Amino acid sequence: MRRRTPNEVFENVSIIDIAEEGRGIGKPGEMVLFIDKAVPGDVVDVELYRKKKNFGEGKIIELKKASDHRTTPFCEHFGTCGGCKWQHMDYSAQLQFKQKAVNDALSRLAKIDTTGMLPIVPSPEDRYYRNKLEFTFSDKRWLYDGESREDEQLNMNALGFHIPGRFDKILDVNHCYLQADPSNQLRNSINNFAKQHGISYYNLKNHTGSLRNLIIRTSTTGELMVIVVFAFASQEEVDLLMNFVDKDFPQITSLLYILNEKKNDTIFDQEVLVWRGPEYIHEEMNGIRFRIGPKSFYQTNSVQALRLYEITRDFAGFKGDELVYDLYTGAGTIANFVAGSVREVVGVEYVPSAIEDAKINSAINNITSTKFYAGDMKDVLNADFVAEHGKPDVIITDPPRAGMHPDVVARLMEIEAPKIVYVSCNAATQARDLLVLKEKYTVTRIQPVDMFPHTQHVENVVLMELKG
Repeated sequence: MRRRTPNEVFENVSIIDIAEEGRGIGKPGEMVLFIDKAVPGDVVDVELYRKKKNFGEGKIIELKKASDHRTTPFCEHFGTCGGCKWQHMDYSAQLQFKQKAVNDALSRLAKIDTTGMLPIVPSPEDRYYRNKLEFTFSDKRWLYDGESREDEQLNMNALGFHIPGRFDKILDVNHCYLQADPSNQLRNSINNFAKQHGISYYNLKNHTGSLRNLIIRTSTTGELMVIVVFAFASQEEVDLLMNFVDKDFPQITSLLYILNEKKNDTIFDQEVLVWRGPEYIHEEMNGIRFRIGPKSFYQTNSVQALRLYEITRDFAGFKGDELVYDLYTGAGTIANFVAGSVREVVGVEYVPSAIEDAKINSAINNITSTKFYAGDMKDVLNADFVAEHGKPDVIITDPPRAGMHPDVVARLMEIEAPKIVYVSCNAATQARDLLVLKEKYTVTRIQPVDMFPHTQHVENVVLMELKG
């Protein structure tokens, strides 16, 4: 019988940094180690479970010295759930490492002087800060230590989040610290009711089952939207569950459902059916109301989004007579937010439904100084578009994580707007774009903003001014 080779062990490894996935980084000699649940400042013994030529992945087998930054995770699902991977590190340290990540990306990748970078803006709340969560129903529940698939008494249905790296396994969530009440009560009540009444949960591999997703949206106005996504449900099952939710949660202002029999979970091409109330809720920011539909994009940290947009507006330094281009405008949140400070805002966005939301948001606020256009940015933003609308005084760009398409960056170089305010959720792709733009622009202000505590994600706002 072939004897298993023991995994390699490294002793007294000092943790010097933290990686995006929430793993600590150690460097014993030339080897770089990525270590689960390690915190910068820890000294640990590490057992490798994967080894490549220049790096290894491992787990702590003994904590020799605990970092001053180490703290006790507050969530019972920490380490199993894929979210909030930094909650074993105190919040002040999280901010420190996010600031460092932005600094490293801009200085190393874009070769930009970051000595004047402003301190990161912390989130006022580090728990219950999200206004939207999406949960998944599955008949393939993740089993905890001590549970066995051979136990026929186990209920394998789950309502919660995907296990990292396991698309077919769902963690049955008891309490999530990301969204305020009644989010947990809603999810748990629906989960219990469905299990008690034998409503089947979705099977991703076989493409069967009645219940598929649950989406909960809250707002600072106190409005509440609940969307139940069914797959292959009978009308009796739909009526049974929706009547229960309607009766037990009268505080819901928009109760909706969707019948999605596709092989993917996206709802953007699905009909939304109204059970009770309007097909939207409202968010309010700085006196401006935004209509949020089931498919609308809106910054998920409402309170911190206001600060992000204030920084964007302040960086632009509006005097009141500017023509502004708002690229990747989404539902026109930034465009409508700054409209009162400028002469006109022209917004461009790829998703047509988002542009319709942007127009509605202007209309309900009696804003008449905005224009919105749908289409691929690299195709829409051409010489004819600029000739028709005029050369912008300020360009605000807030692209997705992938950053701007090279053709769009090239177009910005041609347009030569006096100022560009670049809002990014990915400092690495932002740095890639800045490396090109700095040929004609000088980076004059940099402001990181923490939108997502206990994660590695960080927003960053950069002001670029055209060289004289």
